[in-house]
This record gives sequence, structure tokens and C-alpha cells, in this order.
Amino acid sequence: MKKKFLLACTVMIVVTAFANDTTRLHSSATAKALKEDAPPITLPQGFTSVVVTSGLGKARHLVVAANGDVFVKLEKLKDGKGIIRLHDGNGDGRADEISGFGNYRGTGITIKNGYLYASSDQDVYRYKIDEKTGTVDTASEQKIVTGLVAKNQHETKSLTLDNEGNIYVNIGAPSNCCQVQDRVKGSPGQDPCPILEKAGGIWQFKADKTNQSYGEGVRYATGLRNVVGLDWNTQVNELYVMQHGRDMLYQFYPDLFSQKEGAENPSEEMFRIKKGADCGWPYCYYDVDKKEKLLNPEYGGDRKKTDRCADKTKSIVQFPGHLAPNALLFYTGNQFPDKYKNGAFIAFHGSWNRAPEPQAGFFVVFVPFKDGMPSGKWEVFADGFSGFTQGASTGKAKYRPCGLAQGPDGSLYVSDDNNGMIWKVSYGK
Repeated sequence: MKKKFLLACTVMIVVTAFANDTTRLHSSATAKALKEDAPPITLPQGFTSVVVTSGLGKARHLVVAANGDVFVKLEKLKDGKGIIRLHDGNGDGRADEISGFGNYRGTGITIKNGYLYASSDQDVYRYKIDEKTGTVDTASEQKIVTGLVAKNQHETKSLTLDNEGNIYVNIGAPSNCCQVQDRVKGSPGQDPCPILEKAGGIWQFKADKTNQSYGEGVRYATGLRNVVGLDWNTQVNELYVMQHGRDMLYQFYPDLFSQKEGAENPSEEMFRIKKGADCGWPYCYYDVDKKEKLLNPEYGGDRKKTDRCADKTKSIVQFPGHLAPNALLFYTGNQFPDKYKNGAFIAFHGSWNRAPEPQAGFFVVFVPFKDGMPSGKWEVFADGFSGFTQGASTGKAKYRPCGLAQGPDGSLYVSDDNNGMIWKVSYGK
């Protein structure tokens, strides 16, 4: 009788613990059926990749716990869950168990100091996590930030944390260039731009305070149209962000931009952000051809004037236009060769608006860094995601890189938000 009682208690404890963590979405056999053994990506010599899983849907950002479990934030719920946990039980890099929790969609997710943070388009949540086991206490859910602007354009809320108990949240501008009539040819820019009061920048909040509103946060940086990729650089203790540049320069101003110039402009930019920074949107853009921050045409720009843009925060790296940088990660691991230490990986989601020029992006690039600043030219690290034939100007990419994460062993994880593919990239294995 005593043995039966102990067995019953054990079963109850196991069931309760599992219910308090995540809801299983697939059996091991189902998870294996989702995998594809021939990922299309190409990597530098010495690097290999394995597909962790596929078929998750719109897999946005991701983070890896100390035990190797991967947590993926979904743009669209899967089986009613917005956060997916991938567990590799046998160490082959592939997910053997897939479970989920959280009934909201979104992009941002990160882990810090025993908590997993995740965002919807309006709010930021956190959960207690035991990183040694990957166990998330879903009953501990707290809403950290609430009521953020989300107007069906640039509404995703990306996240990063510093080492002083602060969380940084992107609040994208629901606009192309703050025109009176958004994306309407001939409509002037609003001056001053009212959007900047609650969007178009990075807000800083406390990582451990519940239900914070705009008034309790700090507008840490402004003049940023939309930042999906951001990361806190622990080597220099500062925030870095990737801005999505504006659209429609050629379509609205063919007298200033040729079709090809419109495809390449404006630059996608990386900024090193200090508190109080103003990066210039919507008044300014970085011209790829002129190699200078110039006044936008909606505000009287003619591809020559700098005017108010002269004293705005300058970007530290510039890329061709319309590549859509969706993730930024500073590599701190020891697995990759020395050149990658403290350098930046960026996932470019890829373009939709360059035709008849070839669509571009759909790759992961690397920027070498030294002492918090770029120390060399950027280079393509992982490519071949799109499946396009060379020079394709139309068609849907097969995979679109979206999120980046570093594993405890120094491996790099990449997510795709077309089909929900997750890759693990390793060196010398």
C-alpha cells in the first residue's frame, strides 16, 4: 500500500510539473517527420549546419537556454501557442520534443537572470525559467510593459536587456516617412512628426516592474523608423540596433532617383546607441550613392541638402537598401574561429520591392568588430535561403532568415519565418 501511495504521488508531481511548464505539441515521431535533412544554406569552409526542426510557421526571434533548449517566438500561433520550446534529448542537434506555451503572437524573446522575456505587439511578459533544465514556470507569468503602439505597420516589439536591470523595446513607426497621408505620392512630411512621441524609437523600461506604461519608461533613442534587430554589446556595455530604411524613393521622386537608385536606397543602417540619440527619421536618410546622411524629399531634400541631418547620430555600418535586417547578434562564444569573437551577425530577411532589379538579402552576414566598432568590411556568412535562381526579380523566397541566437556551446541558431525552419550552425563538428 505504501509503495502504491508513493508511486501515485510521483505521478502527480511529474504531471503537475509538466502542466506548469509547457503543453506538448508533437510527439517525438511527429517532430522527426517535420525535419528536412538537406538545408539549402551555404557556409564558409569548416562550418556545418543541421536542421533542428521545421514546419513551425512564422518563426521570428529565438533564444537558447543554458541546457541547449531552444525557445522560438511565433508571429502566428501554432496549436494555440506563441512560444515554442525545442528539446534535443540525444545531442544530435535535432529537436526530439516540441512543446509550447503563451497564447499571444509576436517577435521578441530573450533570457536573462533566471527569466524568459517575450513580447506581443502591445505588451512584454516574463516567466521564471530554470536554465539548467529548460523548465519554464508558466504560472509565474508577469506583464512587464503594457499598452505599446501597434497599428498594423512595424508593430513587432523586439527586445534586449543590459546588465543593470533594464529592458529595451523597439517601438516601430506605423509609417513610411511620417507623411500627412502615408505612402501617398506628393503628400508632404509632417513637421514636427507627431509619431515620434510614442513610436519611431527605442524605449527603456525596468526588467522587474509590472505593468509599466510609456510614462514609466524612458525614450532611450528616437528617429528610428523600425528596428527589428537589436542587441546589447556586453564588451562595451552599449546598445546597437539595425534600422529598416524607408520605401518608395523612386516611385515618389523619379526626378531624383532612377529605378536602380531607388532599389539601392536608402541604406539599411547599424547604429551604436547612447541615451538621447536621434538617428534622424523621418527627416533624414542615408544615401548609398552619396555616402552621406541627407534630407528626405518630403522635407525639402534634393539629394544634396544635409540641413538638420548634419548633427544627427551617424550610423557605423551601412548596407544596400531594402534588405530588411531582422536580427542582430554579437558573438561571444569560443567555438567559432577567433575572427568572429565579439563580431556582429545580422540576419537579412530579404527584399520585396526592388523589381525589376533582383530581389536581395535572404542571408546572414558577419561584421568584424574591435573595441565596439567595425574593424573590417561586412561579408556574407550564410546564404542560399531564398532558393532564387540568380538575378530573380519576382517570386517568393523559400526561406527568409529572421532570428539569431547563440547556444551554450557557441553554435549559432537561425530561424526562418516562411516555413518555420530552424538551423544550428557549428564549426569543426
